[in-house]
Amino acid sequence: MSVFTSRGWALASRPVGEPKASDFGIHTEEVPEPGNGEIQVRNHWMSVDPYMRGRMYDRESYVPPFQIGEILQGGAVGEVTASGHPDYAVGDLVQSMAGWREGFTAAPEAVMAQKLPSDTGLPTSAFLGIAGMPGLTAYAGILRVAELKEGDTVFVSGAAGAVGSAVVQIAKIKGCTVIGSAGGEEKVALVKSLGADECIDYRAAGDYDGLLAALRAAAPKGIDVYFDNVGGDHFQAAIEMARPFARMAICGMISQYNDTEPRPGPNNVIQIVGKQLQIRGFIVSTHADMQADFINDMSEWIGSGKLKFEETVMEGIEEAPNAFMGLFQGANTGKMLVKLS
Repeated sequence: MSVFTSRGWALASRPVGEPKASDFGIHTEEVPEPGNGEIQVRNHWMSVDPYMRGRMYDRESYVPPFQIGEILQGGAVGEVTASGHPDYAVGDLVQSMAGWREGFTAAPEAVMAQKLPSDTGLPTSAFLGIAGMPGLTAYAGILRVAELKEGDTVFVSGAAGAVGSAVVQIAKIKGCTVIGSAGGEEKVALVKSLGADECIDYRAAGDYDGLLAALRAAAPKGIDVYFDNVGGDHFQAAIEMARPFARMAICGMISQYNDTEPRPGPNNVIQIVGKQLQIRGFIVSTHADMQADFINDMSEWIGSGKLKFEETVMEGIEEAPNAFMGLFQGANTGKMLVKLS
């Protein structure tokens, strides 16, 4: 018999402001043997990502909201332990959207499961980070959405995170001048070690005026590209320092995800007109057609040492809420992961 017990996390209540431990509840369920067309998987790794905060609101978005009492969803990598599907064998490694739990039984298409390629030379955890959704977000966002050109001056907010750190390195590989922004001396040093020409410590800058002064000092002639992971003051400063025809890829605005009231927008949006700025939000799934090129490039860049990646790992399913909450406290360097087994 291949039945086993799995623990998983559900919303106990919808967070108001920054998520807290009481917003989550742990559940135990039996993982049955697979039926025809199903696979049974024991997860080894799960991902927590900032976009999940948006799914905790009860409102329409590009993905449905999480439901109270139902196990949360997110990226996971695990091993097939039993199979009723002709294309999956015991021992296969699979990536799915059945995270926040130790294991599951489901039809692969129901949880967006797919077998991991076996010839990349990358660790399995990388498929939740640099070789997974965050990496593809960086790749598509900077190359296609921001239309990166050799010689561009690029400003990256959240440059020590999973997406931002990849953007910094891709832009350097493509021959650009890169300015990052990160919080604290340790993260600033990391961003510089990844090749950034300058990195602003936004905590030391203190406020918008300090951030703008630091960006002006780092890019006195302005910026051609802005990759936004933070929003707020960073977005306003980027508009202020944008050169004519600058391109902005708006990936996320983590500084605003926990706001309980609408935040005033940048007070300099009129410059979008005169500077003829291109500001484009994007969702990574729209750019799934880049997957093959992405994996090929990432494998080459990582294998040759041109691109490095960082992971912050918490151990055990018990730590999943703490890992998620840590995203909003700057607890991660690179990709935040939970190791399950």
